[in-house]
Amino acid sequence: MSPLLVTILKVLLIYGGVITLAAGMTLAERKVSAWIQWRIGPNRVGPFGTLQPLADGIKFIFKEELIPDGANKFLFRLAPVLAAAPAMMAIAVIPFAGEITLFGVHTTLSIADIPISALYVVAVSGLGVYGVILGGWSSNSKYSLLGGLRASAQMVSYELSLILAILSIVVLSGSLDLRAIVAAQAGGIQDWNLWRQPLAFGLFVIATFAETNRHPFDFAECEPELVGGFHTEYSSMKFALFFLGEYVAMIVMASMTATLFLGGPEVPFWHGAPWFVQLFAFLAKTSVFLFLFLWVRWTLPRFRFDQLMRLGWKVMLPLSLANVFLTGLVVSFF
Repeated sequence: MSPLLVTILKVLLIYGGVITLAAGMTLAERKVSAWIQWRIGPNRVGPFGTLQPLADGIKFIFKEELIPDGANKFLFRLAPVLAAAPAMMAIAVIPFAGEITLFGVHTTLSIADIPISALYVVAVSGLGVYGVILGGWSSNSKYSLLGGLRASAQMVSYELSLILAILSIVVLSGSLDLRAIVAAQAGGIQDWNLWRQPLAFGLFVIATFAETNRHPFDFAECEPELVGGFHTEYSSMKFALFFLGEYVAMIVMASMTATLFLGGPEVPFWHGAPWFVQLFAFLAKTSVFLFLFLWVRWTLPRFRFDQLMRLGWKVMLPLSLANVFLTGLVVSFF
């Protein structure tokens, strides 16, 4: 089989798996919330409610599609795509496992291997804010506009801390390549960046909640005062695309956390493990942070907006800058 066909096969497998996992996260959201709140949760569609995401997808396809009067129709249609596409693009460089052989072709279990993959993820993920702000503005609704403005302010504020947390790992490993960052942690659990950069780990995890508009940073939606936020006027598959983008972004950020701080697909105490074992280890690490997204949503109350901005600019940003500075000193002199 030619390398081109192998690449196409990897694209189909990885994106098919990511979309399936995103659909499964909608079910997990309900199941985890039911578990935390001592409820039953979805249990009517399929065994134990496992076919609920399929039923939701069919419902979205057949729901009536509405466009508000006075809306900018082009941007109104474009915004959901801009919200979902960046997260889908970012997943292309995540190293899910090491080297594999597919139909006689030696390759890696990621769509693309580029030497600046960490920078690529940051750059592409940052484009998601355009979908949110354009969705709010083009709807011709003050509630949607306020939700979009809140989201843009929040995402820009916390993206700085997110980038600086990644920069400290880049300085430590000496590379922007995610595979090189994984290789630097291959010695075992004791070599994970979680122990070398505990402050960066904490800052990165908090920033991922804000970047994905998850509780307690979900001011972009904020149902009590903004009805539904930036997607108030959306219905049918456009509404579904916004949520697909959110859940895929959660998968990307959970994958990045596992890659940067927990050794990615490296299996503790088993260097050179088979690719399927590495894939299982990567998914297990990613699942921990995906569960954390759900757990926090149904446990903590939402911040006030002034608290959110104070935390981002007066606490996290100075700590991130100090951490990068100290990391540079340690790398330079030790």
